[in-house]
Amino acid sequence: MSLAIPAETVAAQNRATDPGASAWVSANAGSGKTFVLVRRVLRLMLAGADPGAILCLTFTRSAAANMAERVFSELARFATASDADLAAMLVEIEGSAPSAARMEQARRLFARALETPGGLRIQTIHAFCEALLQRFPLEANVAGRFEILDDTLSAELTEDAFAPTFFEAVREPDGVIARAIATLMPRLGDQSLKEAISAFVSRRRLFLDWIGAAGNLTAA
Repeated sequence: MSLAIPAETVAAQNRATDPGASAWVSANAGSGKTFVLVRRVLRLMLAGADPGAILCLTFTRSAAANMAERVFSELARFATASDADLAAMLVEIEGSAPSAARMEQARRLFARALETPGGLRIQTIHAFCEALLQRFPLEANVAGRFEILDDTLSAELTEDAFAPTFFEAVREPDGVIARAIATLMPRLGDQSLKEAISAFVSRRRLFLDWIGAAGNLTAA
């Protein structure tokens, strides 16, 4: 048994998906926000918007993939549905009976989206920011061709740094690194030295801010 959607909910969704309106949607999880956003994308494309000019941002990769799948699934239905079924879909989406030209336009949207350079831009906020920085590295004061440091790569780099660091401590037992390790060891509790350093690396921004506020490392 399917539940009927309240008329006021349908009306609110139609207002939010209107390509000529700006909308702010706030609702609980699972209440249909992605449905509204997908339908808004469809209505934008039906209204003639260039697919390459549409940008959808989400928080997670899974959410972006889910939304992209739903958009392309609907566009595929446009391309393969019978005339009667397509007309019914467009009436549900746009609220009015489509002309023959409108239906033909809807059938071409799937191919148009596939042929868009770079595809439909449905991505995470992080991916969008990364693309923006890669496009304007000088303006952002970052190195060109930079790579994003994820948790896996960070762990690998930290592990690679351990061996030469410990070697330096053994080679110069009175050096600054050996003395730093000697200072840490009594304070580690149940942590290993590697665990302590890894925890520090993951919170290095706080440490650098502390040094900056003090003026230098000695003062800190």
